[in-house]
Amino acid sequence: MTFFEALKEQRWDDHRYYHHSRINQSLHFMSAVSFVCAYVLVFTHPVAAVLLGWIVGMCSRQAGHFFFEPKHYDHVNQATHEYKEEVKVGYNLRRKVVLMGLWALSPLVLYFYPTLFGIFAAPADWHEFLNNLALTWIGLAVGGLVFRTVHLFFIKDVQSGLVWFTKILTDPFHDIKLYHKAPLHLLRGELIDPHHAQHRHG
Repeated sequence: MTFFEALKEQRWDDHRYYHHSRINQSLHFMSAVSFVCAYVLVFTHPVAAVLLGWIVGMCSRQAGHFFFEPKHYDHVNQATHEYKEEVKVGYNLRRKVVLMGLWALSPLVLYFYPTLFGIFAAPADWHEFLNNLALTWIGLAVGGLVFRTVHLFFIKDVQSGLVWFTKILTDPFHDIKLYHKAPLHLLRGELIDPHHAQHRHG
């Protein structure tokens, strides 16, 4: 496959395997809007951008997967939850637990080790503490993205890693396109997308 064909394939697999729930789709829409706002804010208010991205964007996004996405046998795709976790290109639920665990522990680590073992200057107030926390979360996000990208270079191939890297960075824009109607469907009482794997989305 070409790069863009592979990107389309990864997006399609992600949608059909992991986005059945209208609640999950709605949370992804909210998350996507938050990330787009964070992309804009990062140039003028980087601390606010990082806090928005992690606290609102990531938490809402992962809550949709952990709490609302069905884990039983997927009859439409003829796949078990275990199979989907095994073939997941990016971060499956187990890897997400580790990533989100590190994120949640970061403020506690900074509280007891304010310089983060000499990386930062000791904060004089809460504003400086938040700045250090934002930098820590940036490092965690970049580290998580680069680690999995390079990991895919070895367990799959370079193109797969670069495609996934591109997918993650552009997911907010694609999710807005894909899931902007999900809240409306949810308000109408539709908990599961009846067409989540019936046709490909562009």
